[in-house]
Amino acid sequence: MNGLFNGTSVKKLLGWRIGEEEEKFAEKAVETLVKKLRKKNGGIGTLEDLEYALAHPGSHSKCVALPKSQDGRLQVSHRKGLPHVIYCRVWRWPDLQSHQELRPVPECLYPHDHINKTPYVCINPYHYQRLDHARVGFVSLQVSPYSTPPTQYWATVSYYELNSRVGEYFKVYKNELIVDGFTDPNSDERICLGLLSNVNRNSTIENTRRHIGKGISLVYTSGYDLYIQNLSESSIFVQSRNLNYNMHQEQTTVCRVPAHSAAVCVFSNIVFQQVRYPKFFAIISGWGPEYPRQDVTSTPCWLEIQLLYPLWCKNSLAVSPKRNQTSPEIR
Repeated sequence: MNGLFNGTSVKKLLGWRIGEEEEKFAEKAVETLVKKLRKKNGGIGTLEDLEYALAHPGSHSKCVALPKSQDGRLQVSHRKGLPHVIYCRVWRWPDLQSHQELRPVPECLYPHDHINKTPYVCINPYHYQRLDHARVGFVSLQVSPYSTPPTQYWATVSYYELNSRVGEYFKVYKNELIVDGFTDPNSDERICLGLLSNVNRNSTIENTRRHIGKGISLVYTSGYDLYIQNLSESSIFVQSRNLNYNMHQEQTTVCRVPAHSAAVCVFSNIVFQQVRYPKFFAIISGWGPEYPRQDVTSTPCWLEIQLLYPLWCKNSLAVSPKRNQTSPEIR
């Protein structure tokens, strides 16, 4: 009898599904959810609460929350994912790529964020908003000449394959830099990774390098903010604690930047005055809780960017401990 009730509920909930892709996965995901909500102590909220939310998207609705697993993910068939992302894909945004595209609404009691310390996470798709470009920090690139304190170059770029650096680090002098996979000679405005050789390079790394293509653009503004734009045909993955702090995400979150997307601010000077974090980002291959590779040094190819301005600020503070961290001299 329970199986009959579950089947009826699954069919009803699937009636609100958005999109036609991954039909089997959506069905399995909804089956998993129905079983958990029908189970005693299986979650917070009821199937009726979820049905109301789906049927009345413009109305106030209750939280429908599942217990958090040890790694925060939910197993559906042979795949794992963050619960709220799975169900937001099923019922609202089938093209949703990652949790960093979502922000909980203020009235949600069990949101997926660093503030929620309860053992539950809400999966009500109408308790999340999808961030638009302006909210995420995407901007049009506007480059203007300036000078950086107190050195001629503003950053160093190091290229790695797994846990080994390949080649020397590059000093960046221009406030716009292209890093691509081609074999043209390097210049102040361009680094071509195709020129670099490595006797220990394996087939996985070789295949990944083929996808770098036009690579990325880095733009450093006169306000000491750093933007990255993905010019390649594949996604890139960024880990920036500065960006994560600004987005109210876990410090170790790895953000996916889709191909041909607008520029993303990966280092904000204003945020830096509050929290002083380094950052790196990988090309092509993701890492972290949502990926098989748990650490950046497990990815085939990645870059490390060291900004000189943050180091200069840090040294200035060390020399003058009484200086206020938000004083004009170091902003």
